[in-house]
Amino acid sequence: MFIIDSYSLAIVFCFITMLCWGSWANTQKLAGKTWRYELFYWDYVIGILILSLIFAFTLGSIGEQGRSFIPDLVQADPGNIGSAFIGGIIFNAANILLATAIAIAGMSVAFPIGIGLALVLGVIINYIGSQKGDPVFLFIGVGLIAVAIVINALAYKKASTGDQKVSTKGILISILAGVLMAFFYRFIAASMDLDNFVTPAAGMMTPYTAVFIFSLGIFVSNFLFNTLLMKRPISGEPTNYKAYFKGNFSIHLVGILGGIIWGIGNSLNLIAAGKAGAAISYGLGQGATLVAALWGVFIWKEFKDAPKGTNRMLAMMFILFLIGIMFIIYAGK
Repeated sequence: MFIIDSYSLAIVFCFITMLCWGSWANTQKLAGKTWRYELFYWDYVIGILILSLIFAFTLGSIGEQGRSFIPDLVQADPGNIGSAFIGGIIFNAANILLATAIAIAGMSVAFPIGIGLALVLGVIINYIGSQKGDPVFLFIGVGLIAVAIVINALAYKKASTGDQKVSTKGILISILAGVLMAFFYRFIAASMDLDNFVTPAAGMMTPYTAVFIFSLGIFVSNFLFNTLLMKRPISGEPTNYKAYFKGNFSIHLVGILGGIIWGIGNSLNLIAAGKAGAAISYGLGQGATLVAALWGVFIWKEFKDAPKGTNRMLAMMFILFLIGIMFIIYAGK
C-alpha cells in the first residue's frame, strides 16, 4: 500500500485535507438552491463510501509495503473494526448537525464555530491518545485558533443587526456539532497502528481499511439519523424518500461529488497521521474552518451587508488562524 515516509509530505497531505474539508460544503450550497439538505446528505454519504472503496482497491492495495486492503480487512480484530465503525456513527451525527447549521446560519458561521470547536477539543483528545509533537507549540496554535473562533462569533453578532437576525438556533447547533465532531477521529485512530504502517500489529488496521469501516458506519447510521431528520427536520418542512428519487441525475451528482471531496481529505489525513501524529494531522485538517470562512465571505458574500468594522474583525480572524496553523506545523518538527 502507499505509505508516507516524510513529515513534509504529511504536511502537504494535511493541507489538501484542509482544502477538501473546507470546500465540500460548497456542493451543499449549490444543491440547496433547489434541493433539501436532508436529500443532499444521502448522496454525500454515498460519495464518501464510494471514495473509500476507490482508495482501498488502489492506493491501499498497491506496492510491497504494509498489508493490502483485503488481507488487512480479514485479519482485523473485531474490537478495532467496531472502533472505526463507531467513529463513523459519531461523525455522521455531528456532520448532519453541521449541515443543518450551514443551512440555517451559513458557512462563515457554522464552520468557524462548529469545526473550530472540534479542532480545539479534538487536538486535546487525540494528543492524549497519541502524544506525538511538541505540546507547547501545539497548544499555543490551538489557543490562537480558539481566539479566532471567538472573533468570528463577535463578527457575526456585529453583522446580525438591522435586517439580519442572529440565528441562535444555528449557533447552538454548530456548538453541538463541534463537540461531537471532536471525538470521531480518536475512534478511527485507535483502530490503526499509527506507529508502524509498514508492518502494522496483528489485529490493527491500515488507514485504508479503517476509512472503509468508518465510511460503512456513516452509511449504515444514516438510515437512522437522516430518516429521523427527514421526518422531523430541525429546519423546514418534512420530506421523504419519494422526493429523493425524484431528483435528477445532476442534482444527485453534486451531492456525491461533495462526499468524494470530503472523503479524499479524510483518507489523506489518516495516511498522514502515521508520520505527523494524530493530534497534528487532525488539527491541521480542521484548519478547514479557515477555508470555509474564506468561501463564505468572498464567494457566497455572507457578510456582504455587514456594518463598518466587521471586515477588520474577519481579517484578524484569518490572521490568527494562519499563525495558529503555523504553530501546529512547527510542533511536529
